[in-house]
Amino acid sequence: QDEKPATAEETPNTDEVEVQSAKAQAPKKFKVIFELSTGEVEIEVARKLAPLGVDQFYQAVNDGFYDECRFFRVVTGFVVQFGINGDPEVQQNWKDHPIKDDPVLFSNRKGTICFATSGPNTRTTQMFINLSDNSRLNKLGFAAFGRVNKGMKHIEAITDEYGEQPQQDKIQDEGNAYLKESFPKMDYIQRAYVVGRDSKAK
Repeated sequence: QDEKPATAEETPNTDEVEVQSAKAQAPKKFKVIFELSTGEVEIEVARKLAPLGVDQFYQAVNDGFYDECRFFRVVTGFVVQFGINGDPEVQQNWKDHPIKDDPVLFSNRKGTICFATSGPNTRTTQMFINLSDNSRLNKLGFAAFGRVNKGMKHIEAITDEYGEQPQQDKIQDEGNAYLKESFPKMDYIQRAYVVGRDSKAK
């Protein structure tokens, strides 16, 4: 199934991620570095904004899930979306166990990061970064949990050449092999990793 953030006219859509029994609780505050094909981006995350989502994100980053993930959906002035692993076997391990929703406490302003969904309680690994003020997504249940602290210009430089052409079911089935062959100029996350853990942060 396709997953993407909803517009006023769309139904919410997302990818599914595995809830793992031994999931570690994320620190109260931390930062994640995305080394993109366009440049380095620093994302600041606060667990209190969406505890379930942040724990999911924290584990996925630490597991290396987002390394080599492509920005397969880029809608100019709206969002850049990513979070389907390039290895179908890895993706399969995550997609069948969505997590429950968090209350929306942080608005989908420009530069914020949020899980995509396909309806209530369907968050997994797919997420998006807002390219503009998309606060209309708040009432649809999209709980942003962090923001781009440095490098927003590199997010804005992600190519929109392919728009929404990539088929999410084919990415799930064929991974990056499909994307590299059909969309060779697609930008991607070379590496993602956690920095600046602060378990005492308020």
